[in-house]
Amino acid sequence: MAEEPSVVVIGGGYVGLPFAVEASTAGFDTVVLDLVLDKVCKINKGESYIKDVSDEILVKLVKSGKLRATTDLKALATANAVIICVPTPLNKSKDPDVSMIMAAADAVLSYLHAGQLIVLESTTYPGFTREVLKPHLESTGMEAGEDFFLAFSPERVDPGNPVYRTKNTPKVLGGITPACSERARALYSRFIDDIVQVSSCDAAEMVKLLENTFRAVNIGLVNEVALMCKKLKLDTWEVIDAAASKPFGFMPFYPGPGLGGHCIPVDPHYLSWKLKTLKYNARFIELAGVINSGMPEVTVQLVADALNSHGKPVNGSEILVIGVAYKPDIDDVRESPALDVIELLRQRDGCVSYHDPHVPRLSIDNMEYRSVPLSQLQNFDCVVIVTDHKSIDYARLCRDSKLVVDTRNATRELRHEFPDKIVAL
Repeated sequence: MAEEPSVVVIGGGYVGLPFAVEASTAGFDTVVLDLVLDKVCKINKGESYIKDVSDEILVKLVKSGKLRATTDLKALATANAVIICVPTPLNKSKDPDVSMIMAAADAVLSYLHAGQLIVLESTTYPGFTREVLKPHLESTGMEAGEDFFLAFSPERVDPGNPVYRTKNTPKVLGGITPACSERARALYSRFIDDIVQVSSCDAAEMVKLLENTFRAVNIGLVNEVALMCKKLKLDTWEVIDAAASKPFGFMPFYPGPGLGGHCIPVDPHYLSWKLKTLKYNARFIELAGVINSGMPEVTVQLVADALNSHGKPVNGSEILVIGVAYKPDIDDVRESPALDVIELLRQRDGCVSYHDPHVPRLSIDNMEYRSVPLSQLQNFDCVVIVTDHKSIDYARLCRDSKLVVDTRNATRELRHEFPDKIVAL
């Protein structure tokens, strides 16, 4: 690899753009390759569409000539390193959809040259890099570890996290061969503080799935605990907080209206799918998936029961969903449980609106929504807190609302003041 390699990052999303910013900040000539022209134009104008990257930083890097964006695949021809950061969703049958990785691989294949480093960051199942990506690239006649270098390094992006960013989040890395690992380490260690090297691509792929399966299974457990506490007429949050006082052997997780984001709702299914090919049933994963995917329906039933206690059906009631981003204080709605809650309420003929200070507009199944101001709270029969953004004045929300269903414990300190208004998960 050249002393100062040129880097092409395929995919300018929540993973790719922050990565490109770190690489270019470290002095590498970096290109973001994305087929969405709007993203490319914004990057080249220094306009960030991701909150974790400021316009100020982007403008500085673009003006310095160290960072640019393009839709032209020819940028791959002169790249010493190519980092693939494209989405890997699930298809309708909950099986891995690696079509975007393969499209990126096809582009790389056209311009693959001796000495080039290819690193896949997109989440996939254990064995994919070795079993699928490696032979695909080796169809050129070149050999991984000899003619070009191939590694897997799972992204660990946490959108909106003010402490852990790309640079200071430890980076797991595994190569097809030791030479591949060393070549990838040489690049990554220039702009990432801590590299955690594992023995293979397969191990690195499994690390990512373990991280998010751990969260999904534990969230599934605590969601079921919340359902148990409802049956037992106990305060779920009180029980969890008391358990969390134990200084060893317990880690608190919290219930909610369902899983959201680009990782936790998706990644465990990649592992489960892979194991099914080996005739193994990942029972914990499957059960957690059933519980977590059922939480939007639980939330809607809470709304229905709360309205019923006020003498109203869901049918025809004006319902305001608070928060549609998948977690607090970001604008990312990928896999957000709020989308399911809205759709399920609509299926019951509820008149649904939403408020989210970070998401001014929203499209669900060709239905267009706009965030409504909280000054209209009194117009709604029920308000449902799905995402607990910190900027929302919950005291005002409880004061001005007729009925509040809280799935996030945002109103805990207010329940004694409004005992007849607030229903908590």
